[in-house]
Amino acid sequence: MRALVVAHGDAGPIRFADVDEPVPSAGEALVEIRHIGLNFGELNYVHQWPAGAVHGHDAAGVVVRAASDGSGPPEGTRVSVGMAPHAWAQRAAVSSASLGTVPEGVDLADAAALGIAGVTALRVLRKRSLLARNVLVTGASGGVGHFAVQLAALAGARVTALVGSPDRAAGLRELGADEVLTDLAETENRFDLVLDTVGGPLVAQAWSSLAEGGTIHLVGYSSGQETTFPSGALFGFGEPRSIATYGDMAPTSGELTDLLGLMAAGRLSAPVGLRGDWQDVDDAVQALFARKVHGKVVLDVA
Repeated sequence: MRALVVAHGDAGPIRFADVDEPVPSAGEALVEIRHIGLNFGELNYVHQWPAGAVHGHDAAGVVVRAASDGSGPPEGTRVSVGMAPHAWAQRAAVSSASLGTVPEGVDLADAAALGIAGVTALRVLRKRSLLARNVLVTGASGGVGHFAVQLAALAGARVTALVGSPDRAAGLRELGADEVLTDLAETENRFDLVLDTVGGPLVAQAWSSLAEGGTIHLVGYSSGQETTFPSGALFGFGEPRSIATYGDMAPTSGELTDLLGLMAAGRLSAPVGLRGDWQDVDDAVQALFARKVHGKVVLDVA
């Protein structure tokens, strides 16, 4: 079967290859993949995976063989695949714990956009009550950012979306952002929670805008820059502020189910900024790296 595999060096980050058919374990379903969802991190840091390995973690498709231990959805079920290894192939063996059943009325391609981006946003925003709280989402035009803006607004937060340029601000107010900024210096708000996907100097800036008891959750570092705090910046009185890292690799089935339920109810939309055929994956990767995509990239599998 055909798959997208890790490619190191100048040929990277991924290439097409013929690979062996997957052999599911007792707790895995065999899924025919219809759509794949690309993420900046897994493409930008391919050195973390062995060359030639089937790549990708997010997809959507149909169960063609249910898990033999009886777990997970039955044959014929439309499913979202989230944070599962080796997903970018025509067929994948997927743990039942990494599958969410796609309800009627939800486009299967939209379900492929969930996975890493949607689950990350949901898990971070569930860390505390957001009702009437000030929430800052950095890199708000990306996949995680689009989901985070919507979910924070649904939870009753006052949402500030921070983007890199005015052209990346489109549509964020419609998703629930109360304020859209291109520079954190444009606001005097103090934030109870910051979901940061950018890293670098922006983290130090966000720290200076953090309310007492607030937390910055670091979920990405797309800037590739270092963070330096001015002398004395990490000292303060009042309720402690904190910076939290993120690397939650727990099973995603529960969160996928919740996110898909919100989509089915019309309360959450998939931020698909580029839709195409997986044969054009090189163009899609270039567009993603060039920051030309607002939201997620979803490609249809032949």
